[in-house]
Amino acid sequence: MTVLDRARAGDEQAFRELTDPFRGELHLHCYRLLGSVADAEDLTQETLLAAWRGLDGFQGRSSLRSWLYRIATNRCLNALRDAGRRRPAEPVAPFDPPEPTVRGEVRWLQPYPDRLLAEIADEAPGPEARYHTKEAVELAFVTGLQLMPPRQAATLVLRDVLGYPVAEVADMLGTTATAVKGMLQRARAALEANRPRTVSRGPREEHELTRRFADAFTAGDVDTVVALLTDDAWLAMPPAPHEYHGPAAIAAFLHASTTWRGPRPLRLVPVRANTQPAFACYLAEAGQPAAHWAGMLVLGLEGDRIRAITRFLDENLPRHLGLPATTPAAPGGSRST
Repeated sequence: MTVLDRARAGDEQAFRELTDPFRGELHLHCYRLLGSVADAEDLTQETLLAAWRGLDGFQGRSSLRSWLYRIATNRCLNALRDAGRRRPAEPVAPFDPPEPTVRGEVRWLQPYPDRLLAEIADEAPGPEARYHTKEAVELAFVTGLQLMPPRQAATLVLRDVLGYPVAEVADMLGTTATAVKGMLQRARAALEANRPRTVSRGPREEHELTRRFADAFTAGDVDTVVALLTDDAWLAMPPAPHEYHGPAAIAAFLHASTTWRGPRPLRLVPVRANTQPAFACYLAEAGQPAAHWAGMLVLGLEGDRIRAITRFLDENLPRHLGLPATTPAAPGGSRST
């Protein structure tokens, strides 16, 4: 009796043996479509439960992996259509922030820790894929997906990230190859119009740039932070809709934030998220031994400058990202290495 036969007969261990190799990549797939680590976990569980209940319907006309992706994609599309899908409340700043440049459209967004990427088998995409599987988790890429109609985003991920043929994508989405080609053309144009062109840099150069940023940021040295930015840099703070575009607007916000922080020590702990350099932020009250979670910074680099600063304020992130909610405070401002 094969593993599939045993799973169909109700053997849960056999089912896990079949599906566990795909759990990580299904979680990443759901994250790309939903922009949320928490929602991705829920939808991955829903996908596996649906697969367990519907295993008798798997006829083997496609691979088990493709069948699971079909279930996951359609579960995500259903979630995105759900009018009751939870959205975080807009946070109230503890200080009076300057007027934002724009109010961003994407608020339901969380970072994706690189430690989860390390657990995914590097399944080679199809020969016609445009993006490496893990490359397509950069924040700019995931944000671009959130700005598209959901079926467009799903089409682009299935075709250009996972490399499925047009006919198979059409079958997964219950549509025609002609419709897939049209959605794909629009999705590619929308994504490339906003995705920054990055210049490759070595780990030493990246480390030096992020070190300079962290030292200046913890010291409240706004001028030095701004000097590290590109001319078209921007700062966003999901789930707050405020976005600040350009060095002058970013400087105005950072001055207000730094003034509010005052002498309280800020600690930045280097991590990585969305394949990008990032920092977990911890703020302490003066003289207190512990610093408490104060959000997460993810940096988008372009050459030897910083093009994007995304600060995630979600208080649930430590639990989702495997980070501590508190850490020992350090005197002055500090950056852990």
